[in-house]
Amino acid sequence: MDNWRKSSYSGPDDGNDCVEIANSPTRIAIRDSKDPAFGILTFPAEAFTPFIEALKASR
Repeated sequence: MDNWRKSSYSGPDDGNDCVEIANSPTRIAIRDSKDPAFGILTFPAEAFTPFIEALKASR
């Protein structure tokens, strides 16, 4: 995946301290923009929304 973009929640004062996301028709990937080579989480497209909802619910 090479179409990385910053999270819509990253403001101008955040610099590179944000989450980046890339997607294809079948996969969603996220990484930390501070260290993009460190690791990437990938999900089947249909599993990404439940993952985000679980994160929100755990707050």
